Amino acid sequence: MTPALPAAVSWGRYPRLAQRRVEAAWRGDVARILAEGGSALPRGAGRSYGDCGQNEGGTLVDVSRMDRFIAFDAARAEVTVEAGMLLRDVARWAQPRGFRLPATPGTLDLTVGGAIANDVHGKNHHVAGTFGCHVRRFSLLRGDGKVVECTPGDELFAATIGGLGLTGIVLEATLALRPVRSSFIQAESIPFEGLDGFFGLAADSNMSWEHTVAWLDCTSRGAGRGLFQRGRHVEDDEASLARPWTPRSRRVPFDFPEVALSSLTVRAFNALYYRLARSSLRRVPAEKFLYPLDAIGDWNRLYGRRGFLQFQCVVPPTQAPVAMSELLRAITASGEGSFLSVIKTFGDIASPGLMSFPRPGTTFALDFPMRGESTLRLLKQLERITLAAGGAIYPAKDACMGADIFRTSFPNLERFRASVDPAFSSSFWRRVGAPAHA
Repeated sequence: MTPALPAAVSWGRYPRLAQRRVEAAWRGDVARILAEGGSALPRGAGRSYGDCGQNEGGTLVDVSRMDRFIAFDAARAEVTVEAGMLLRDVARWAQPRGFRLPATPGTLDLTVGGAIANDVHGKNHHVAGTFGCHVRRFSLLRGDGKVVECTPGDELFAATIGGLGLTGIVLEATLALRPVRSSFIQAESIPFEGLDGFFGLAADSNMSWEHTVAWLDCTSRGAGRGLFQRGRHVEDDEASLARPWTPRSRRVPFDFPEVALSSLTVRAFNALYYRLARSSLRRVPAEKFLYPLDAIGDWNRLYGRRGFLQFQCVVPPTQAPVAMSELLRAITASGEGSFLSVIKTFGDIASPGLMSFPRPGTTFALDFPMRGESTLRLLKQLERITLAAGGAIYPAKDACMGADIFRTSFPNLERFRASVDPAFSSSFWRRVGAPAHA
Protein backbone atom coordinates (compact mmCIF):
# COMPACT_ATOMS: atom_id res chain seq x y z
CA MET A 1 0.00 0.00 0.00
CA THR A 2 1.20 3.52 -0.82
CA PRO A 3 2.68 5.14 2.34
CA ALA A 4 0.53 7.86 3.92
CA LEU A 5 1.49 11.47 4.60
CA PRO A 6 0.73 13.38 7.84
CA ALA A 7 -2.99 13.97 8.39
CA ALA A 8 -4.63 16.86 6.52
CA VAL A 9 -7.23 19.33 7.76
CA SER A 10 -9.25 21.90 5.88
CA TRP A 11 -8.32 25.58 5.83
CA GLY A 12 -10.95 26.25 8.49
CA ARG A 13 -9.38 23.49 10.64
CA TYR A 14 -12.85 22.23 11.48
CA PRO A 15 -13.88 19.47 11.49
CA ARG A 16 -10.80 17.38 12.21
CA LEU A 17 -11.31 13.96 10.63
CA ALA A 18 -9.29 10.75 10.51
CA GLN A 19 -8.31 9.92 6.94
CA ARG A 20 -5.37 8.67 4.92
CA ARG A 21 -3.48 11.15 2.71
CA VAL A 22 -1.14 9.89 0.01
CA GLU A 23 0.91 11.82 -2.51
CA ALA A 24 0.82 11.49 -6.29
CA ALA A 25 3.53 13.20 -8.35
CA TRP A 26 2.73 11.49 -11.67
CA ARG A 27 -0.31 10.11 -13.48
CA GLY A 28 0.83 6.59 -12.78
CA ASP A 29 0.89 7.34 -9.06
CA VAL A 30 -2.77 8.42 -9.16
CA ALA A 31 -3.85 5.29 -11.02
CA ARG A 32 -1.93 3.09 -8.61
CA ILE A 33 -3.51 4.72 -5.55
CA LEU A 34 -7.01 4.33 -6.99
CA ALA A 35 -6.30 0.68 -7.78
CA GLU A 36 -5.78 0.05 -4.05
CA GLY A 37 -9.53 0.46 -3.62
CA GLY A 38 -11.58 2.21 -0.98
CA SER A 39 -13.15 5.65 -1.05
CA ALA A 40 -10.93 8.30 -2.66
CA LEU A 41 -11.03 12.10 -3.03
CA PRO A 42 -8.55 14.40 -4.80
CA ARG A 43 -6.75 16.99 -2.66
CA GLY A 44 -4.91 20.07 -3.87
CA ALA A 45 -3.71 22.90 -1.64
CA GLY A 46 -6.31 22.23 1.06
CA ARG A 47 -7.94 25.66 0.85
CA SER A 48 -11.58 24.57 1.11
CA TYR A 49 -13.00 25.40 4.53
CA GLY A 50 -15.30 22.68 5.83
CA ASP A 51 -15.47 19.01 4.87
CA CYS A 52 -16.03 19.02 1.09
CA GLY A 53 -12.28 18.38 0.78
CA GLN A 54 -12.23 15.78 3.57
CA ASN A 55 -12.84 12.03 3.36
CA GLU A 56 -13.16 10.51 6.82
CA GLY A 57 -12.14 6.87 6.82
CA GLY A 58 -11.03 7.06 3.20
CA THR A 59 -8.11 8.32 1.14
CA LEU A 60 -7.12 11.82 0.05
CA VAL A 61 -5.10 11.68 -3.16
CA ASP A 62 -2.74 14.65 -2.82
CA VAL A 63 -1.92 15.91 -6.33
CA SER A 64 -0.13 19.12 -5.30
CA ARG A 65 3.15 17.82 -6.77
CA MET A 66 1.53 17.42 -10.18
CA ASP A 67 2.30 21.07 -10.91
CA ARG A 68 4.05 21.23 -14.29
CA PHE A 69 3.51 23.49 -17.28
CA ILE A 70 2.57 21.56 -20.41
CA ALA A 71 1.88 24.03 -23.25
CA PHE A 72 1.24 27.68 -24.11
CA ASP A 73 -0.57 29.01 -27.17
CA ALA A 74 0.00 32.76 -27.37
CA ALA A 75 -2.21 33.21 -30.43
CA ARG A 76 -5.16 31.58 -28.67
CA ALA A 77 -4.22 33.00 -25.25
CA GLU A 78 -4.36 29.55 -23.66
CA VAL A 79 -2.12 27.69 -21.25
CA THR A 80 -2.16 24.00 -20.36
CA VAL A 81 -0.94 22.92 -16.90
CA GLU A 82 -1.19 19.98 -14.56
CA ALA A 83 -4.07 20.25 -12.10
CA GLY A 84 -1.83 20.46 -9.03
CA MET A 85 -0.33 23.79 -10.11
CA LEU A 86 -1.16 26.74 -7.88
CA LEU A 87 -3.01 29.67 -9.43
CA ARG A 88 -0.18 31.75 -7.95
CA ASP A 89 2.36 30.02 -10.20
CA VAL A 90 0.15 30.41 -13.26
CA ALA A 91 -0.28 34.11 -12.49
CA ARG A 92 3.42 34.67 -11.81
CA TRP A 93 4.28 33.05 -15.15
CA ALA A 94 1.54 34.82 -17.13
CA GLN A 95 2.01 38.41 -15.95
CA PRO A 96 5.38 39.15 -17.63
CA ARG A 97 3.89 37.79 -20.86
CA GLY A 98 0.99 40.23 -20.69
CA PHE A 99 -1.74 37.87 -19.48
CA ARG A 100 -3.86 37.25 -16.38
CA LEU A 101 -6.29 34.57 -15.33
CA PRO A 102 -9.75 35.99 -16.15
CA ALA A 103 -11.49 34.86 -12.94
CA THR A 104 -9.83 34.10 -9.61
CA PRO A 105 -11.03 33.95 -5.98
CA GLY A 106 -9.64 36.00 -3.09
CA THR A 107 -6.50 33.87 -2.90
CA LEU A 108 -4.03 32.46 -5.42
CA ASP A 109 -2.94 29.73 -3.01
CA LEU A 110 -5.17 27.03 -4.48
CA THR A 111 -4.65 24.56 -7.29
CA VAL A 112 -6.13 24.58 -10.77
CA GLY A 113 -7.91 21.31 -9.96
CA GLY A 114 -9.39 22.81 -6.80
CA ALA A 115 -10.52 25.90 -8.71
CA ILE A 116 -12.33 23.63 -11.18
CA ALA A 117 -13.84 21.35 -8.52
CA ASN A 118 -15.31 24.32 -6.63
CA ASP A 119 -15.89 26.55 -9.67
CA VAL A 120 -14.42 29.49 -7.77
CA HIS A 121 -15.40 33.09 -8.38
CA GLY A 122 -13.92 36.50 -7.72
CA LYS A 123 -14.66 40.19 -7.40
CA ASN A 124 -15.39 40.41 -11.13
CA HIS A 125 -18.08 37.75 -11.39
CA HIS A 126 -20.51 40.27 -12.86
CA VAL A 127 -18.28 40.67 -15.94
CA ALA A 128 -16.25 37.42 -16.12
CA GLY A 129 -18.39 34.72 -14.53
CA THR A 130 -16.73 31.82 -12.70
CA PHE A 131 -13.40 30.05 -13.18
CA GLY A 132 -15.21 27.30 -15.09
CA CYS A 133 -16.29 29.78 -17.77
CA HIS A 134 -12.63 29.98 -18.85
CA VAL A 135 -11.71 26.27 -18.82
CA ARG A 136 -11.25 25.05 -22.39
CA ARG A 137 -10.67 21.35 -21.70
CA PHE A 138 -9.32 18.93 -19.12
CA SER A 139 -8.25 15.30 -18.76
CA LEU A 140 -10.23 13.42 -16.12
CA LEU A 141 -9.05 10.14 -14.56
CA ARG A 142 -12.02 8.00 -13.56
CA GLY A 143 -12.06 5.32 -10.89
CA ASP A 144 -11.78 2.52 -13.45
CA GLY A 145 -8.43 3.90 -14.62
CA LYS A 146 -9.72 5.41 -17.87
CA VAL A 147 -8.76 8.97 -18.83
CA VAL A 148 -11.57 10.97 -20.42
CA GLU A 149 -10.93 14.14 -22.41
CA CYS A 150 -13.64 16.66 -21.49
CA THR A 151 -14.63 19.85 -23.32
CA PRO A 152 -17.54 22.31 -22.96
CA GLY A 153 -20.78 20.66 -23.96
CA ASP A 154 -19.79 17.25 -22.54
CA GLU A 155 -21.86 15.97 -19.63
CA LEU A 156 -18.73 15.03 -17.66
CA PHE A 157 -17.32 18.51 -18.25
CA ALA A 158 -20.48 20.06 -16.84
CA ALA A 159 -20.52 17.70 -13.86
CA THR A 160 -16.84 18.23 -13.00
CA ILE A 161 -17.01 22.05 -13.02
CA GLY A 162 -18.14 22.66 -9.45
CA GLY A 163 -18.41 18.89 -8.92
CA LEU A 164 -16.40 18.83 -5.67
CA GLY A 165 -13.94 16.22 -6.92
CA LEU A 166 -16.62 13.53 -7.08
CA THR A 167 -16.41 12.74 -10.80
CA GLY A 168 -12.73 11.79 -10.85
CA ILE A 169 -9.31 13.41 -10.67
CA VAL A 170 -8.44 16.21 -13.08
CA LEU A 171 -4.94 15.53 -14.38
CA GLU A 172 -4.35 18.57 -16.58
CA ALA A 173 -6.39 21.49 -17.89
CA THR A 174 -6.27 24.12 -20.62
CA LEU A 175 -7.21 27.59 -19.40
CA ALA A 176 -8.04 30.76 -21.27
CA LEU A 177 -5.98 33.83 -20.37
CA ARG A 178 -6.90 37.49 -20.51
CA PRO A 179 -4.48 40.00 -22.13
CA VAL A 180 -3.52 42.94 -19.88
CA ARG A 181 -1.21 45.91 -20.32
CA SER A 182 -0.35 46.61 -16.69
CA SER A 183 0.11 44.91 -13.35
CA PHE A 184 -1.78 47.71 -11.59
CA ILE A 185 -5.39 48.39 -10.71
CA GLN A 186 -7.06 51.75 -10.23
CA ALA A 187 -8.90 51.21 -6.96
CA GLU A 188 -11.47 53.26 -5.10
CA SER A 189 -12.72 52.80 -1.53
CA ILE A 190 -16.02 54.36 -0.42
CA PRO A 191 -17.45 54.15 3.14
CA PHE A 192 -21.21 53.63 3.29
CA GLU A 193 -23.92 53.55 5.92
CA GLY A 194 -26.66 50.95 5.73
CA LEU A 195 -27.43 48.19 3.26
CA ASP A 196 -29.20 50.69 1.02
CA GLY A 197 -25.83 52.39 0.65
CA PHE A 198 -24.24 49.13 -0.41
CA PHE A 199 -26.91 48.23 -2.94
CA GLY A 200 -26.80 51.71 -4.43
CA LEU A 201 -23.02 51.60 -4.85
CA ALA A 202 -23.16 48.07 -6.29
CA ALA A 203 -25.78 49.02 -8.88
CA ASP A 204 -23.74 52.06 -9.93
CA SER A 205 -20.33 50.37 -9.89
CA ASN A 206 -21.14 47.11 -11.68
CA MET A 207 -21.86 49.06 -14.85
CA SER A 208 -18.35 50.48 -15.22
CA TRP A 209 -15.98 48.78 -12.74
CA GLU A 210 -14.60 45.29 -13.33
CA HIS A 211 -14.01 44.40 -9.67
CA THR A 212 -16.49 45.20 -6.90
CA VAL A 213 -16.78 43.98 -3.31
CA ALA A 214 -17.59 45.39 0.11
CA TRP A 215 -16.55 44.78 3.69
CA LEU A 216 -19.49 44.90 6.08
CA ASP A 217 -19.36 45.54 9.81
CA CYS A 218 -21.73 42.84 11.01
CA THR A 219 -21.28 43.89 14.68
CA SER A 220 -22.75 47.37 14.21
CA ARG A 221 -26.26 48.09 15.40
CA GLY A 222 -28.80 49.08 12.78
CA ALA A 223 -28.78 48.39 9.07
CA GLY A 224 -25.05 47.81 8.70
CA ARG A 225 -22.12 49.93 7.60
CA GLY A 226 -19.07 49.14 5.56
CA LEU A 227 -16.45 49.95 3.00
CA PHE A 228 -17.19 49.48 -0.72
CA GLN A 229 -14.19 48.73 -2.91
CA ARG A 230 -14.08 48.82 -6.69
CA GLY A 231 -11.26 48.53 -9.20
CA ARG A 232 -10.39 48.40 -12.88
CA HIS A 233 -7.15 47.33 -14.56
CA VAL A 234 -4.77 50.10 -15.61
CA GLU A 235 -4.13 49.89 -19.37
CA ASP A 236 -1.20 52.28 -19.88
CA ASP A 237 1.84 50.83 -18.09
CA GLU A 238 3.20 47.83 -19.97
CA ALA A 239 6.61 48.26 -18.33
CA SER A 240 5.08 47.28 -14.98
CA LEU A 241 4.36 43.77 -16.24
CA ALA A 242 8.01 42.84 -15.83
CA ARG A 243 8.26 43.91 -12.18
CA PRO A 244 8.90 41.12 -9.65
CA TRP A 245 5.87 39.47 -8.07
CA THR A 246 5.35 40.80 -4.54
CA PRO A 247 6.43 38.09 -2.08
CA ARG A 248 4.48 37.21 1.06
CA SER A 249 5.93 39.37 3.81
CA ARG A 250 4.30 38.17 7.06
CA ARG A 251 3.27 34.85 8.57
CA VAL A 252 1.19 34.02 11.64
CA PRO A 253 3.70 32.05 13.74
CA PHE A 254 1.35 30.33 16.22
CA ASP A 255 -2.29 29.61 17.03
CA PHE A 256 -3.86 32.67 18.64
CA PRO A 257 -5.67 32.24 21.98
CA GLU A 258 -9.47 32.30 21.71
CA VAL A 259 -9.75 35.58 23.61
CA ALA A 260 -7.94 37.31 20.73
CA LEU A 261 -11.08 37.01 18.61
CA SER A 262 -13.74 37.47 21.28
CA SER A 263 -16.90 39.34 20.32
CA LEU A 264 -15.60 42.44 22.10
CA THR A 265 -12.31 42.30 20.20
CA VAL A 266 -14.05 41.90 16.85
CA ARG A 267 -16.48 44.74 17.62
CA ALA A 268 -13.62 47.04 18.60
CA PHE A 269 -11.60 46.14 15.49
CA ASN A 270 -14.57 46.68 13.18
CA ALA A 271 -15.42 50.02 14.75
CA LEU A 272 -11.84 51.25 14.42
CA TYR A 273 -11.52 49.96 10.85
CA TYR A 274 -14.66 51.81 9.82
CA ARG A 275 -13.67 55.05 11.58
CA LEU A 276 -10.32 55.06 9.83
CA ALA A 277 -11.89 54.41 6.41
CA ARG A 278 -11.79 57.32 3.96
CA SER A 279 -12.93 57.71 0.38
CA SER A 280 -9.86 57.35 -1.81
CA LEU A 281 -8.87 56.70 -5.41
CA ARG A 282 -5.44 55.18 -5.84
CA ARG A 283 -3.29 53.03 -8.08
CA VAL A 284 -2.22 49.75 -6.46
CA PRO A 285 -0.60 46.46 -7.52
CA ALA A 286 -3.31 44.12 -8.77
CA GLU A 287 -2.39 41.36 -6.32
CA LYS A 288 -2.68 43.75 -3.36
CA PHE A 289 -6.22 44.69 -4.35
CA LEU A 290 -7.40 41.26 -5.45
CA TYR A 291 -5.71 39.03 -2.84
CA PRO A 292 -5.12 41.08 0.35
CA LEU A 293 -4.99 38.07 2.68
CA ASP A 294 -2.29 36.39 0.60
CA ALA A 295 0.15 38.85 2.19
CA ILE A 296 -0.30 36.97 5.48
CA GLY A 297 0.80 33.36 5.53
CA ASP A 298 -1.16 30.88 7.68
CA TRP A 299 -3.74 33.52 8.58
CA ASN A 300 -6.17 30.77 9.58
CA ARG A 301 -4.11 30.40 12.79
CA LEU A 302 -5.60 33.71 13.95
CA TYR A 303 -8.71 31.74 14.90
CA GLY A 304 -6.93 29.44 17.30
CA ARG A 305 -6.58 25.68 17.39
CA ARG A 306 -10.33 25.02 17.34
CA GLY A 307 -10.46 26.69 13.94
CA PHE A 308 -13.33 28.58 12.39
CA LEU A 309 -16.40 28.10 10.26
CA GLN A 310 -17.18 30.13 7.19
CA PHE A 311 -20.70 30.77 6.00
CA GLN A 312 -21.34 31.94 2.45
CA CYS A 313 -24.75 32.24 0.90
CA VAL A 314 -26.34 33.81 -2.16
CA VAL A 315 -29.95 35.01 -2.31
CA PRO A 316 -31.96 36.15 -5.36
CA PRO A 317 -31.97 39.86 -6.23
CA THR A 318 -35.59 40.42 -5.21
CA GLN A 319 -35.04 38.88 -1.78
CA ALA A 320 -31.54 40.22 -1.10
CA PRO A 321 -32.31 43.47 0.80
CA VAL A 322 -34.66 41.78 3.27
CA ALA A 323 -32.58 38.61 3.63
CA MET A 324 -29.32 40.50 4.20
CA SER A 325 -31.02 42.57 6.93
CA GLU A 326 -32.28 39.41 8.62
CA LEU A 327 -28.84 37.80 8.46
CA LEU A 328 -27.25 40.88 10.01
CA ARG A 329 -29.81 41.01 12.82
CA ALA A 330 -29.24 37.35 13.62
CA ILE A 331 -25.46 37.77 13.72
CA THR A 332 -25.63 40.90 15.88
CA ALA A 333 -28.05 39.27 18.31
CA SER A 334 -25.89 36.16 18.63
CA GLY A 335 -22.79 38.03 19.79
CA GLU A 336 -20.69 35.85 17.45
CA GLY A 337 -18.64 38.49 15.66
CA SER A 338 -17.00 38.20 12.24
CA PHE A 339 -14.41 40.70 11.06
CA LEU A 340 -13.97 39.05 7.64
CA SER A 341 -17.47 39.84 6.38
CA VAL A 342 -17.72 40.28 2.62
CA ILE A 343 -20.77 41.16 0.54
CA LYS A 344 -21.03 41.33 -3.25
CA THR A 345 -23.57 41.12 -6.04
CA PHE A 346 -23.16 38.32 -8.56
CA GLY A 347 -23.89 38.85 -12.25
CA ASP A 348 -25.99 36.75 -14.59
CA ILE A 349 -23.21 34.98 -16.53
CA ALA A 350 -24.10 31.31 -16.39
CA SER A 351 -21.45 28.76 -15.44
CA PRO A 352 -21.02 25.62 -17.54
CA GLY A 353 -21.07 23.61 -14.29
CA LEU A 354 -24.11 21.69 -13.08
CA MET A 355 -23.23 22.33 -9.43
CA SER A 356 -21.82 25.83 -9.60
CA PHE A 357 -22.67 28.03 -6.60
CA PRO A 358 -22.69 31.59 -8.09
CA ARG A 359 -25.96 32.79 -9.60
CA PRO A 360 -27.69 36.17 -9.94
CA GLY A 361 -28.14 37.77 -6.53
CA THR A 362 -26.21 38.96 -3.51
CA THR A 363 -23.60 36.82 -1.79
CA PHE A 364 -22.54 37.23 1.84
CA ALA A 365 -19.45 35.50 3.31
CA LEU A 366 -18.49 35.49 7.00
CA ASP A 367 -15.90 33.81 9.24
CA PHE A 368 -16.81 32.74 12.79
CA PRO A 369 -14.33 31.38 15.36
CA MET A 370 -15.46 27.92 16.43
CA ARG A 371 -16.92 28.29 19.92
CA GLY A 372 -18.92 25.09 20.02
CA GLU A 373 -22.70 24.74 20.04
CA SER A 374 -23.37 28.49 20.00
CA THR A 375 -21.51 28.84 16.68
CA LEU A 376 -23.27 25.83 15.16
CA ARG A 377 -26.68 27.17 16.27
CA LEU A 378 -25.96 30.51 14.60
CA LEU A 379 -24.99 28.88 11.31
CA LYS A 380 -28.19 26.82 11.37
CA GLN A 381 -30.16 30.02 11.90
CA LEU A 382 -28.39 31.70 8.98
CA GLU A 383 -29.09 28.60 6.91
CA ARG A 384 -32.83 28.84 7.66
CA ILE A 385 -32.92 32.50 6.66
CA THR A 386 -31.15 31.67 3.41
CA LEU A 387 -33.50 28.78 2.68
CA ALA A 388 -36.59 30.93 3.32
CA ALA A 389 -35.25 33.54 0.86
CA GLY A 390 -34.80 30.94 -1.89
CA GLY A 391 -31.01 31.14 -1.60
CA ALA A 392 -28.08 28.73 -1.70
CA ILE A 393 -25.02 27.91 0.41
CA TYR A 394 -21.49 27.38 -0.93
CA PRO A 395 -20.24 23.80 -0.28
CA ALA A 396 -16.56 24.83 -0.44
CA LYS A 397 -17.06 26.92 2.71
CA ASP A 398 -19.57 24.81 4.58
CA ALA A 399 -19.30 22.52 7.59
CA CYS A 400 -22.90 21.97 8.70
CA MET A 401 -25.35 22.48 5.79
CA GLY A 402 -28.41 20.24 5.95
CA ALA A 403 -29.49 17.95 3.12
CA ASP A 404 -32.65 20.00 2.57
CA ILE A 405 -30.88 23.23 1.68
CA PHE A 406 -28.27 21.33 -0.35
CA ARG A 407 -31.00 19.88 -2.54
CA THR A 408 -32.69 23.27 -2.81
CA SER A 409 -29.39 25.04 -3.56
CA PHE A 410 -28.54 22.80 -6.50
CA PRO A 411 -31.51 22.00 -8.75
CA ASN A 412 -29.28 19.92 -11.06
CA LEU A 413 -28.40 17.52 -8.24
CA GLU A 414 -30.17 14.49 -9.69
CA ARG A 415 -28.59 15.04 -13.09
CA PHE A 416 -25.20 15.43 -11.39
CA ARG A 417 -25.54 12.11 -9.54
CA ALA A 418 -25.38 10.24 -12.83
CA SER A 419 -21.79 11.43 -13.39
CA VAL A 420 -20.48 10.86 -9.86
CA ASP A 421 -17.85 8.13 -9.91
CA PRO A 422 -18.53 5.42 -7.26
CA ALA A 423 -14.81 5.30 -6.45
CA PHE A 424 -14.97 8.88 -5.10
CA SER A 425 -16.69 10.32 -2.08
CA SER A 426 -16.24 12.96 0.64
CA SER A 427 -17.39 13.64 4.16
CA PHE A 428 -19.52 16.50 2.81
CA TRP A 429 -21.15 14.33 0.15
CA ARG A 430 -22.11 11.72 2.74
CA ARG A 431 -23.23 14.36 5.26
CA VAL A 432 -25.77 15.96 2.93
CA GLY A 433 -27.37 12.58 2.24
CA ALA A 434 -26.13 12.16 -1.30
CA PRO A 435 -23.89 9.04 -1.42
CA ALA A 436 -21.89 8.54 -4.61
CA HIS A 437 -23.47 5.14 -5.28
CA ALA A 438 -27.06 6.40 -5.03
